[in-house]
Amino acid sequence: MNRVRQLVHADKAYRMGYTGKNIRVVALDTGVYLHPDIRGNVKLFLDFIAGKTICYDDNGHGTHVAGIICGNGRLKGIAPQSQLIMLKVLEKDGGGKTKNVIRGLEWVIQHHREQRIRILNFSVGFLPGAHSEEQRKILEMLEQLWDEGVTVVTAAGNNGPKEGTVTAPGISRKVITVGASDDGMKSAFFQSGYSGKGPTECCIIKPEIYAPGTNIVSLDNKGSLYVKKSGTSMATPVVSAALALALEKNPYLRPEELKLKLYQSAKRERSLQKGWGLLQVDKLLDLV
Repeated sequence: MNRVRQLVHADKAYRMGYTGKNIRVVALDTGVYLHPDIRGNVKLFLDFIAGKTICYDDNGHGTHVAGIICGNGRLKGIAPQSQLIMLKVLEKDGGGKTKNVIRGLEWVIQHHREQRIRILNFSVGFLPGAHSEEQRKILEMLEQLWDEGVTVVTAAGNNGPKEGTVTAPGISRKVITVGASDDGMKSAFFQSGYSGKGPTECCIIKPEIYAPGTNIVSLDNKGSLYVKKSGTSMATPVVSAALALALEKNPYLRPEELKLKLYQSAKRERSLQKGWGLLQVDKLLDLV
């Protein structure tokens, strides 16, 4: 995470006193283990798989994502004082049924105002053509949340390097889709260039923004340990947390305004020609 913070220039935000304090992020994932580094940040846990009421993560993906967003112990996330609501919609193997994702999104639609949810982190992707009707439903629900003031941040998927490999719901023209800026690094998990590439079938540039996603050290779902993971699932919470910092500075920004500020502040790089460029937290905060 130290490398990530340096690459996206997040330290200026902390010097300015911004930590994402009181900004609520909801994540739909495999659950969350109450690791000591996030114990005070997790405000609510709902289990749409087994109906359990106590926090757990039988895969580890969700806990890793949570640490990137709001780790606040030995490991510092990008927005260490932001608040997390975790919805478990994915199963032990990291996969799941779209009906459970839909149930989770229905809950967010019903409760985002009372729960003061500002950002939805969706590090989940669906293969093209799989359960297309349910996918359309999920896209519609995410776009409804966007229209109602929840900034939706999704992963580009790990099916690159060919064009047209961004997974749903990252293909939506409204949401912010995140690619891994460092997918050329050696990783035990994916081939070089794994980050999903656009454009979409509707010729929309995707992903819009990039952040580090390879060999990211974050929280493990056992004890007080840390683990390394790679993927656009790891890049997505970097952007979600950066937006939490921006919303702490200016809580009146709507999703479309935040998206514009991301565009204006991104660092253009030759290796990231398919999108706007690399997330730059310091420039983002200067603009908001």
